[in-house]
Amino acid sequence: MSALRSTQAFRQAARRVPRAVPAATRSYSVLSKAKPSIVSATPRAFVRGVKTLDFAGTKEVVYERNDWPLPKLQEYFKNDTLALIGYGSQGHGQGLNARDNGLNVIVGVRKDGESWKQAKEDGWVPGENLFPIEEAINRGTIIMNLLSDAAQSQTWPTIAPLITKGKTLYFSHGFSVVYKEDTKVIPPTDVDVILVAPKGSGRTVRTLFKEGRGINSSIAVFQDVTGVAKEKAIAIGIAVGSGYLYETTFEKEVYSDLYGERGVLMGAIQGLFLAQYQVLRKNGHTPSEAFNETVEEATQSLYPLIGQYGMDYMYAACSTTARRGALDWAPIFEKANVPIFEKLYQSVKDGTETRKSLEFNGRSTYRQDLAKELAEIDSQEIWRAGKTVRSLRPDYKGE
Repeated sequence: MSALRSTQAFRQAARRVPRAVPAATRSYSVLSKAKPSIVSATPRAFVRGVKTLDFAGTKEVVYERNDWPLPKLQEYFKNDTLALIGYGSQGHGQGLNARDNGLNVIVGVRKDGESWKQAKEDGWVPGENLFPIEEAINRGTIIMNLLSDAAQSQTWPTIAPLITKGKTLYFSHGFSVVYKEDTKVIPPTDVDVILVAPKGSGRTVRTLFKEGRGINSSIAVFQDVTGVAKEKAIAIGIAVGSGYLYETTFEKEVYSDLYGERGVLMGAIQGLFLAQYQVLRKNGHTPSEAFNETVEEATQSLYPLIGQYGMDYMYAACSTTARRGALDWAPIFEKANVPIFEKLYQSVKDGTETRKSLEFNGRSTYRQDLAKELAEIDSQEIWRAGKTVRSLRPDYKGE
């Protein structure tokens, strides 16, 4: 998973003049709540339709929701049935968004299972737009395989014969296709195989869509039989709730995704939080002080500034003492962590992380084993202290 950015934030970035701007021209005034301005002698108005943008010196092509107004989207898919297989996090968000956009969507899950019950609660009707997996695939023209990675591998022998010529096979993760030696998922050669990977959880995909914003997503084409696979991927990306999309490959998507989740998005941040908290506690700081200086100030005060304006702005918004210390210690942490991240990337690339995931997530005791590990995190002192700290927030509404 990548960091979440809204379409609005992206468009603000796109309005910047696409050339280097001296640091001295940027305003860091913390007295103003407005975004720091870029001073340019030759200001340019942003023109809708420009798709090649400069990302830190690299030109990249992006695709925006404005290119696919609802009538155009509905016309494009008027003869298609999107068969959404699986109703987990992504299935929930993407399915409801596509349905709300007026597309013909059906859901395929195990009859009377937990996902079947959840789908019914969300308004999917058995026999109308909710079916057993095999029937949904037979009815669909675009097969959206949104089962978990382990489940995709386990069910592929049953699903594969149903992906017949003329259908499109859709994924939201390159995992199964890229690591085919381990998953045994090898797509038929006579169908388009595409990917739309929202950069966030399915719940966020749904929330941002309902807010009228849209999540950022990547698209990729593994196999183009019809000659329009890329266009189809872009259109479906918009249909399921993307605000804008950028191009990648199945391989790069899964490498960056697994790497990021194990790194600063989830694994590394938990490890760093714990390490800092433990040292503070060993040196006599109270749980409330240790949590506030480790997690609360980061998530409630500083990280939002990074998300809105960038790291330099966050530094500039802090005290001179804090700023000096951060500037001195950042390269030390970078040097210490680069070898760890290199080891992590290699573990992703050589399939080690894939095999671990398939083994654990394929267990019959998967849910119980996962619940045990999450309970261990929940019982750590840092997060028990955090519950009390969060309860003191003025806007606290309970958990």
